Amino acid sequence: MTRDLLWRGMLAGILAALLATLFARQFAEPQVDVAIAFEATQAEHAMGGHQASASEHAGEEPELVSRETQKGWGLLTATLLYGAAVGGIFSLIFAAGYGRLAMIGPRTLALMLGILAFLVVALIPAIKYPPTPPAVGQHETVALRTVAYFAMIVLSVAGCMIAIRVRGSLVVRLGAFNALLAGFAAFAVVVGIGQLLLPAVNEVPPGFPATSLWDFRVASLGMQFVLWMAIALIFGAFAHDVIRKAVTSRQR
Repeated sequence: MTRDLLWRGMLAGILAALLATLFARQFAEPQVDVAIAFEATQAEHAMGGHQASASEHAGEEPELVSRETQKGWGLLTATLLYGAAVGGIFSLIFAAGYGRLAMIGPRTLALMLGILAFLVVALIPAIKYPPTPPAVGQHETVALRTVAYFAMIVLSVAGCMIAIRVRGSLVVRLGAFNALLAGFAAFAVVVGIGQLLLPAVNEVPPGFPATSLWDFRVASLGMQFVLWMAIALIFGAFAHDVIRKAVTSRQR
């Protein structure tokens, strides 16, 4: 059954990625265009008249990848690969937890896992390192910001796993509700330590449109929300069908 759930999870991730791509094209990519235009304007002001004289002799450097390709096939390809990967991982976590975490149906469990994934993988790391479009952030700190962001994701996931362990170990002694509170507290401690110890990043250039920055960050989180909720709902329907058929075959 795990194999059947795995390929259905990858398919759900691909379908969810298509929806997330449409959302990004509508809401996030226009803000990226604003940021690129801002960056070009700032570069022209910094160069002054030198840019004009240099372009007369050397001409403009050709783009390696056009902007239309970036927000078209490039965005779609990257999102599809990401969706297939996280959809497969989602299905494996579902298969490991179904019937063990709680006595709930497959659709409900998939929805709960989708909400949890959005909170742990997208929202919590974004509190420390919110998404930023081009022109926000210095080129010299790209590596540092990337490592710090993924470190925040790892800490968030680790905090979630610790919270589950804490709840499981205390549920008999403290009861379900108090054990759940203890799990939340453990998660908050791990994430709080990460928020304090990881370096802060504040590189928004002066004059950058605050509305565009806010809209891009909201759209980026919205894209993640669409992705995870679509995976949860689509995979939940797939899993319900697989489990129903498995139960029917066992009863024969």
